[in-house]
Amino acid sequence: MADGPSTSVQTTADAVHCKLCLSDCPAATVSRLRSCDCVFCTRCLCQYVQQTILTRGGDPITCPDLACKHAGVLLDSEIASFATADQAELYQRLKFMRGVQLDPSKSWCPVLECQAVCNVMPSAEGTPVPMHCPECHAVFCCECRELWEDSHFCSQHPLVVPPANDSGMPHADAPIKQCPKCRVYIERNQGCAQMLCKSCKHTFCWYCLQNLDGDIFLRHYDKGPCRYRLGHSRASVMWNRTQVAGILVGISVIVLVTSPLLLLASPCILCCVCKPCHRTKDKKSKNKTTTTREREPSASIA
Repeated sequence: MADGPSTSVQTTADAVHCKLCLSDCPAATVSRLRSCDCVFCTRCLCQYVQQTILTRGGDPITCPDLACKHAGVLLDSEIASFATADQAELYQRLKFMRGVQLDPSKSWCPVLECQAVCNVMPSAEGTPVPMHCPECHAVFCCECRELWEDSHFCSQHPLVVPPANDSGMPHADAPIKQCPKCRVYIERNQGCAQMLCKSCKHTFCWYCLQNLDGDIFLRHYDKGPCRYRLGHSRASVMWNRTQVAGILVGISVIVLVTSPLLLLASPCILCCVCKPCHRTKDKKSKNKTTTTREREPSASIA
């Protein structure tokens, strides 16, 4: 199998190391994910996909390797091959329902017997307007999704994505935005401006949508238009940076201390695992036993 920078496995001549079960598997029993090129044994992938379908509720199924650089998402064809027919059908149904819930321009028909998907277009003034179901022709409110009646009063106002500005980007203070990587709608009602998408695990700034995956010290909020807009006090940010720096220094110290010990112990470790040495010792032991038997006097018959 090809070995490249995006591969997350260690291969030998006739086996592939699976990071899920931590065992070496024959090459014929493994599968490679198309989106990220990671390789795992097929049995582990089947268990992972089937468990994820039952627990994630239609969310995209990502590569099981947390250290995957590409954060690959499994294709529908791969999910169908790793799951049973019933589970694959369940995943597609949950995925469709999740898409309707996250799309502010769509809604379920409020009539229980219908449950059709309807297009919702709020009025430009932001006032509630009646919408018509294309299947059962029921009339419901575009805001609260309740049946429209005479003198209807809308008591619930779900958040609506504000229109983009002239540059095509959403407003900085918009309550709902799309993840810049997977385009899933995300709502922010409180908390800091460093956002983590639950769908694709992408970290970004809420105001400018800049990538923050590698910004462990949050230096993005030290300058530029997002300066001091993280949402935490300066003391809290400095304490967080001190903790991160302390963890990195601690790991470095451990590596520096243990490296000489590992170098000194490496000859002993190699000797213990060296098979030719064990074979030589076994041969010497067998030769010694044979020589001892030859030297023993034969028993005399009385």
